[in-house]
Amino acid sequence: MCGIAGWVDRDRDLRTEARTVRAMTDTMVARGPDAGDVWLSERAALGHRRLAVIDVEGGTQPMEARDDEGRVLAAITYSGEVYNFRELRAELSALGHRFRTASDTEVVLRAHLQWGEAAVGRLNGMFAYAVWDVARQELLLVRDRLGVKPLYWTAGERRLLFGSEPKAVLANPLFTAETDAEGLAELFAVASAPTPGRTVFRGLRTVRPGHTVRFGPEGVRERAYWRPETRPHTDDDATTAARVRELLTDTVRRQLVSDVPLGLLLSGGLDSSALTALAAAGADGEKVATFSVDFPPDEQPERLGDWNRDSDAPYIEELSARLATVHTAVTVPGGELLAHRSIGLRARDRPGWGEPDVSLYLLFKGVRRHVTVALSGEVADEVFGGYPYFHHDRPLDTFPWLTGGSSPADLLRPEAAAWIRPREYAADRFAQALAEVPHLPGESGTERRARQISWLALTRWLPALLDRKDRMSMAASLEVRVPFADHRLVEYVWNVPWALKNAGGVPKALLRRAVGDLLPPSVLHRPKSGYPASSAPGYAGTLRALAEDLVHRDSPVFELVDRDAVKRRLTAGTPLPGPRAAPHPTGGLDHLLAVDRWLDDYRVRVR
Repeated sequence: MCGIAGWVDRDRDLRTEARTVRAMTDTMVARGPDAGDVWLSERAALGHRRLAVIDVEGGTQPMEARDDEGRVLAAITYSGEVYNFRELRAELSALGHRFRTASDTEVVLRAHLQWGEAAVGRLNGMFAYAVWDVARQELLLVRDRLGVKPLYWTAGERRLLFGSEPKAVLANPLFTAETDAEGLAELFAVASAPTPGRTVFRGLRTVRPGHTVRFGPEGVRERAYWRPETRPHTDDDATTAARVRELLTDTVRRQLVSDVPLGLLLSGGLDSSALTALAAAGADGEKVATFSVDFPPDEQPERLGDWNRDSDAPYIEELSARLATVHTAVTVPGGELLAHRSIGLRARDRPGWGEPDVSLYLLFKGVRRHVTVALSGEVADEVFGGYPYFHHDRPLDTFPWLTGGSSPADLLRPEAAAWIRPREYAADRFAQALAEVPHLPGESGTERRARQISWLALTRWLPALLDRKDRMSMAASLEVRVPFADHRLVEYVWNVPWALKNAGGVPKALLRRAVGDLLPPSVLHRPKSGYPASSAPGYAGTLRALAEDLVHRDSPVFELVDRDAVKRRLTAGTPLPGPRAAPHPTGGLDHLLAVDRWLDDYRVRVR
């Protein structure tokens, strides 16, 4: 995986701006520790940091394509993996294209020369990239269908900046770190249901999943090239399960292609275990490397209701022994959590989820000592309906993973709340999301509700989850692939009736049926158990001490947050409200401290 950045300017000769473009890309060395370079022309400049995975020697970037006379036709800076690049390469070769490398980057570039913007519809993978068309003097930004890889941009009438992370754009002196009522509402009201396209920085946007952004002489044009198509499902039960198995098998096979060491993240749950079993079945006798997170004996995770039901270890041990994987448990002690506590903010460029961010980063850091690429089981719950809120009968009047939970907005000062309007903002964003749902004609009752929740999960919760995964993995220079995000699987399962996905009232019954012969019964029927949260007492104690110190100091955070409300909760020992609905004892403390550091360290101006 890589980091990309760039700049298009119709009023400035960018051939003289190498230092600034390098500064933009140098903010993302962790995303691309293997190499970095820039490509400059009069009106466009592209930067790249590379984590070499495919064609280690030949796939350097930015990459340009030339005609037979040596004139530059287009240039690309690309992050991601296209899993069908070999088939596309063969098709393009038959059409007369000649390739200098064995990389998927060159395939994507040549595909754009052949098919233009329509090329993106032919790609199977996770990607974010920018193509500069020399003849048209036009930039095209592209993001994959589910938004696995990030891409940020900001534009004026004559200029556009972009980068894989906000820090790349912030490194350009033309962009100033500011936030406003909308950005603060994203931070305090819908932190775990981010609005597509929006960020916490004023003027900075994301390329929405399944969208392109064009910037040419006529200005900015955004276009959706993909969304799940709603249509009647006509396959019977057995055919549906077989099709899911076929798609998963093909997806895992494609995503095991790598020129560097590769492994799988294994939690002992249904999703990661299914991927591991499919990988082992296709490994031609080679042992598969698997990895999991663990904690010291005196810091084992608390069991938090429906979220953390039981220990992963027995299930991991059983499956690893059955499949003969080479398993490594990465231990994350509380002292390491404290030592790396700032990684969430530094990697995200905004306040994140606190301890779960740090823990995930340390897991990825441990995995990176062994492999460069890992496959992960995320996205299965969104696709197959695995979360508890899919199975509740509560009124659907807000994002279901936030029902009954507190919010950081509860701590806002009255005057700040009156300006930001967090409750109204969250309600508006929820109504907007529901209005987007593509229903079948006449769809009602259970099927209508299930489709609504599926849409909310795929378009509002999943982006938050994928952002966390991307940012923590890239901070550790680890590429994480997510086979359940294959758009063919998402498109197919989107139209499977809820009665089949949830047959017999069993969550993810369809997935269990599709992979039932691959897994031991204990793993196959294991209920959902979320990523474990460390109970290290030193971590919670340190955060509490920092918060108690904070409330007695002048701090920019108290221009927004009610100091007395924080004091009262600290005195009473009541947890502060955090950005996630899942119970977490330190989430609110982490969020408060991170907002303070974000405003100060990033010199964010509130306006």
